Amino acid sequence: MLIIGVTGGIGSGKTAVTNEFKKLGIEIVDADLAARTIVKKGRPALEKIHDRFGSQILIDNGELDRAQLRKIIFEDSEQRKWLEQLTHPLIRDEIVHGLRSATSPYVILSSPLLIESGQYHLVKRTLVVDVPVELQLERTYQRDNNPKPQVQAIIDAQISREKRLEHADDILSNDKDMANLVEQVKTLHQTYLDMSKQ
Repeated sequence: MLIIGVTGGIGSGKTAVTNEFKKLGIEIVDADLAARTIVKKGRPALEKIHDRFGSQILIDNGELDRAQLRKIIFEDSEQRKWLEQLTHPLIRDEIVHGLRSATSPYVILSSPLLIESGQYHLVKRTLVVDVPVELQLERTYQRDNNPKPQVQAIIDAQISREKRLEHADDILSNDKDMANLVEQVKTLHQTYLDMSKQ
């Protein structure tokens, strides 16, 4: 099975890109979705997070308060490392299960931390959705309404744009309009279909 890794910094437009591939009949395994699944109420990872951070980390219904956890880990790199050591292997297992279940001609693994987490070892090719950092900041701030310093902290915690591009087999430049993005996806889709037949 041909596995394409799609990555990019926050606000780069990964979701818009994977949505276009989905419209073309390609299955998407989303690392963010896997990350949310493993910390659902009743799962062992949530119990360990609760043991470490206490009840402040839960909302009223017992689910994880993601905003509170995000605040803690982006202010304290030691806490972030602890969380990554707990969750990355569980996320990987969830992803592998999704990839093995896929039936489309090729499958996409969408992951903002494809490179940092080592998930790129699961893929045959890496597609980087690339935008200038200023555009990342602007889009994320408008979309999430997070304070600019928090958005900047997230960008700083991710691998640099330059390092991400070093890992790219393919680059989709997402600094224009939606029509341009759609055209680039169609071209890549044809390339990947041809590769999947080899």
